[in-house]
Formats: sequence, structure tokens, C-alpha cells
Amino acid sequence: MADATIDPTLGPVLARTGDERAVLESFLDFHRAILLRKVRGLSHAEASRRLVPSLTTLAGLLKHLALVERNWFPALFAPGPDDVYLTTEEEAVASFTLDPGETVETLAAAYAAACARSREVAARFDLDHVVPHPQLGEVSLRWVLIHMVEETARHAGHADILRELTDGETGAL
Repeated sequence: MADATIDPTLGPVLARTGDERAVLESFLDFHRAILLRKVRGLSHAEASRRLVPSLTTLAGLLKHLALVERNWFPALFAPGPDDVYLTTEEEAVASFTLDPGETVETLAAAYAAACARSREVAARFDLDHVVPHPQLGEVSLRWVLIHMVEETARHAGHADILRELTDGETGAL
């Protein structure tokens, strides 16, 4: 018998008896969606306001995670001419730094597009598919998906806190 308190629209709940790939992808998509929901309804000024000593802002999280998506999926598994794996500290700082002309809307759209491209790239490979990594030697798609669940969930947690500090809105979703 199903627990009536569980929201069946949540991807991880729907995939609770799915295969490994379905579970990994549903958790990753769940956390991707949380980040986008955390910026919904905010002005660019609110989303880019620094509330902690680091460069972390809601808008900066969108920009950073779009880069992370590009780094771990297209750049490793299906690189095009413009896909370069970024590894320096300067590049990491820049991934949180907003450029003139960037808005919360354009950053959210770029993040959604990066996630869609990542899904498209990942769908071409088995979980056991291994690719060279510039720092780690080799990584499998399985490892990358698990890493991305961890990375995205961690930053979704940051977004929870930043949204609460911005306008008092709370909740995991």
C-alpha cells in the first residue's frame, strides 16, 4: 500500500522501483528542477544579491551549474569544437561571477539548455562507458551521474538557504 503522504509527482518517487539509470537520472533531474524553482519569481537584483561572504548568489549558482553540466557531459563524452574541460581556480571563480548583460532569466535559460544537452549526451552511452578525464584519469558515466547528483544537490541546498535569506521563502521545493 502506498503512503498517501508521498507526492507521486516527484521523479525520485516515481523511479523508486526503476533500474539504476532511471533512479540516477530522476534524482539528478529533481535537483536540477529545484535550482530553477528557487530562482522563479525573483528579480535579477534579488537573485544576484550577495548574502554570504563567498561569491555564491542564486544567479551565480545558475551560471556555475551550467558550466558544471557542460564540463561533465558534453566536454567529456561528446566534445564539440567549443567544448573544453575547465579546471583552473580562475575558471571556478568566473563560473560564479556575473557578467554585464546576464540576467536571472538568461542564466536560467542557459542552465536549462545545458541540462537538456547533458541529458541528450548521457542518453547515448551505457552507464559503464568510460572516458578520459584530465584530472582523474578515467571516469564512467555512472560515476559522473552520481557526482552530478551530489554536486547539484549540494548547490540546491545552498539555493534553499539563499532564497530564504532573500525573501523568506522556505521549503525544499
